[in-house]
Amino acid sequence: MSQHAAPSPGRSTHGAGAPRSADRSSGWVTGGVVFAGVLLLLNGALAVLQGIAAIAEDDVYARVGSYVYELNLTGWGIIHVILGALVLATGYGLLKDMAWARFAGILLASLSLIAQFLFLPYSPVWSVIMMAIDVFVIWALASRQDQAA
Repeated sequence: MSQHAAPSPGRSTHGAGAPRSADRSSGWVTGGVVFAGVLLLLNGALAVLQGIAAIAEDDVYARVGSYVYELNLTGWGIIHVILGALVLATGYGLLKDMAWARFAGILLASLSLIAQFLFLPYSPVWSVIMMAIDVFVIWALASRQDQAA
């Protein structure tokens, strides 16, 4: 007759490698970081295209109304192209799990959020959608906790 030790209340019976509830939540956040990286890639590519459209033709965007923060549409195009290229590179770095990309992603998503807010009179619906995506990216990158070695 063999005796088996009863499992202690805090331990899993499936072995030492079984994930605990804290590990599951960190996996969910890590998935959010990967999704944020993909969103940064798309956000950067779309910002570059948005900037090219603003530079090439002033007929693409029509001003909805008067706005306190006025800037030439060509100036906005240049801002979007530069910011979009930086966001695109940061999204690639984030997907490659580079250390600098998380902090750069938070900074560039914040700048993108401000730029989209200031671009509201030219493209209000798209700007609000991009602002919501930027908020999610900032949350996903800021909430990730690095695992202690």
